Amino acid sequence: MTTEQAPAAPADSPVGAAATTPPTPPSLPPALTPVELSRWTWRQLTSMRTALILLFLLALAAIPGSVVPQRSVDAIAAGQWREAHPNLTPIYDALGLFSVYNSIWFSAIYILLMISLVGCIVPRLRIYWRGIASRPPRTPRNLSRLPQSRSFEVDRTPAAAMAHAQSSLRKKRYRVDVHEDSVAGERGYLREAGNLLFHVSVVLVLVGFAVGNLFGYKGGVIVVDGQGFSNSLSQYDDFAPGSMFDPDDLAPFNLNVDDFDVQFLESGPQAGMPTDFSADLTYRAEPGSPELTHNLAVNHPLSLEDGEVFLVGHGYAPRVTVRDGAGNVGYRGPVIFLPQDSTFASFGVIKVPDAMPEQLGFEGLFLPTYAFSMDTGPVSQFPDALDPVLSLLPYGGDLGLDSGEPQSVYDLDKDELEVFKNDKGGDFRLDIALGQTKELPEGAGSITFDGLDRWAKLQISDTPGKALALGGVVLALLGLLGSLFIRPRRAWVRVGSRDGRTFVELAGLDRSSGGDLEREIDDLEKLLRGGTGADRESQ
Repeated sequence: MTTEQAPAAPADSPVGAAATTPPTPPSLPPALTPVELSRWTWRQLTSMRTALILLFLLALAAIPGSVVPQRSVDAIAAGQWREAHPNLTPIYDALGLFSVYNSIWFSAIYILLMISLVGCIVPRLRIYWRGIASRPPRTPRNLSRLPQSRSFEVDRTPAAAMAHAQSSLRKKRYRVDVHEDSVAGERGYLREAGNLLFHVSVVLVLVGFAVGNLFGYKGGVIVVDGQGFSNSLSQYDDFAPGSMFDPDDLAPFNLNVDDFDVQFLESGPQAGMPTDFSADLTYRAEPGSPELTHNLAVNHPLSLEDGEVFLVGHGYAPRVTVRDGAGNVGYRGPVIFLPQDSTFASFGVIKVPDAMPEQLGFEGLFLPTYAFSMDTGPVSQFPDALDPVLSLLPYGGDLGLDSGEPQSVYDLDKDELEVFKNDKGGDFRLDIALGQTKELPEGAGSITFDGLDRWAKLQISDTPGKALALGGVVLALLGLLGSLFIRPRRAWVRVGSRDGRTFVELAGLDRSSGGDLEREIDDLEKLLRGGTGADRESQ
């Protein structure tokens, strides 16, 4: 049995053409014109989703500012961090992590968020205005299909029932629109106003933050008990002005720290924690003004016309006298030591550039309550000055102050210095109790621990936009309350006659989830069924 094959279709036939012609690839959409691309980009940027993403990114971007020491907040802590992490410091500098809020990437997120929020708010304001100006929607044909509906008879004429429906809806704060045989009511317009107010408040907070950073300043200074401070640029230990702030505009006030007091817990699991610390100040708001007093505490700043003074830290400043090999006084006065832990074991440096025949330097710890162990060496047992001791390593040589490069007062350049040695060839350590004098090896001089002062760390700042930011926070709370508790609702009442009786249909619609619409319609039904004889009219 043979199998016959079907003849092939001619090449010019439709079948042959379809078999041999390759399929046409789908055509690509035309490229967007610059105007269309700009519109698409603007729509993406001003969408609510983008605004939420940018707000989340801004919150993430602020995290390094609370983890990494900031120069504008505490330049000393930032410097210590840099010294402790020499490998990470160049990377952090390149990323701007020591000044997060002034970095390019933080500013970019900030500005994009501002644009996105404004782009979201303006169109919604137009839509909201049109909604406010519009009338409540007309009564649906079939009210029984709505989520909540009622039908009942009333003992009044249709005209009286219509009038009573209007007054009942108005009593429930509905905006009413009257039709031929029905009344439409709507309320809850302030819910969207609350949403808009919340968005506007976020913009106000951002603007207030920007104004404060542009036109304000923040500076820090350590003032030893009994000494003073004048509000001039040269007196600050660290100063961070806004990009639009002129240092010549600093308020000309001055103050003096008359006394500093601190109390520590003496027992219990939190022994050693400070319970209270405060500084008694005398100040003048401007030259020639009366001298005033103020007790400066953590939550009680000194408020002036163009700035505020905050108490942000404290520590110890031992008073020492250093004599050189010739017996001359090379240095006398308090030296600021910076706390390193909760026991207030504090690190400090003493530089004596005028000592002869060679310059002297000291580096070490101040220990408020001295203790010693072979494992840890000298330590402090308690933060209060119960047994104060200076534990120092003395150096001789060149302090490097004449090189022209700036040096921190809390850092000792040991490139040209050599530590003094004891008889066994080890480092010569000085443990000096209060009132003691210790001689340096090789007749290089002596150092005396004369007394002990405390110091207070003050932060002086002026933030012009803080009132605007505070107002934004208050408006945000009001807007949030409005958006949470105001329920947008619609209600309709239709009045008709059946068999000589007045028949009323009532229905409602809740435009947000979570509301008790059934209770609302029940209350309206009670109002519509009620009434007095005055509103009942005869046929």
